[in-house]
Amino acid sequence: MSIDLARRIAGHFSESAQTKLAAADAMAEPVARAVELMVERLVANGKILACGNGGSAADAQHFAAELLNRFERERPGLAAMSLTTDTSTLTSIANDYDYEQVFSKQVLALGQPGDVLLAISTSGNSPNVLAAVRAAHERDLRVVALTGRGGGEIGRALRPGDVHLCVPHDRTARIQEVHLLVLHCLCDGIDTLLLGSE
Repeated sequence: MSIDLARRIAGHFSESAQTKLAAADAMAEPVARAVELMVERLVANGKILACGNGGSAADAQHFAAELLNRFERERPGLAAMSLTTDTSTLTSIANDYDYEQVFSKQVLALGQPGDVLLAISTSGNSPNVLAAVRAAHERDLRVVALTGRGGGEIGRALRPGDVHLCVPHDRTARIQEVHLLVLHCLCDGIDTLLLGSE
């Protein structure tokens, strides 16, 4: 039994690596565009708002922390915040209105023209993330959407000037693994544009 389990685990490693290599060809150029957009907005005193559900909520928090604190190099903190962390805000909106508005109401209240929304959804169909994208457009924010499975409704809602980072895979675990790599690429790219190559 342990031999079969070990083989299964090795298969996950192999599939993850293959998925990442395949995604590199499709995603390197749009990730570079997302980096350029984020740096342009940060340098102009804009901020990045990030949102997602479940594992994507953790990714939103992870990304905001890497920018606000530091990634791999010392630098001043960058203006970024996750919309997934304030339980009083999240539960009051969900209770008084509905869960679909937990991010969009925050975007409408906190987002300013010149900001960027990082909208994370493995399926591309999360209703509350889609509502946040629509709220971002209403407030003249640009959107970087991090999705999979063809991008879903969020991919179709994007406008010219937004950037779609869509993992070419259908399995949630593999999409999330690439999402984490993409977030680290965004952090590294932002630092490289701001600080130069090491």
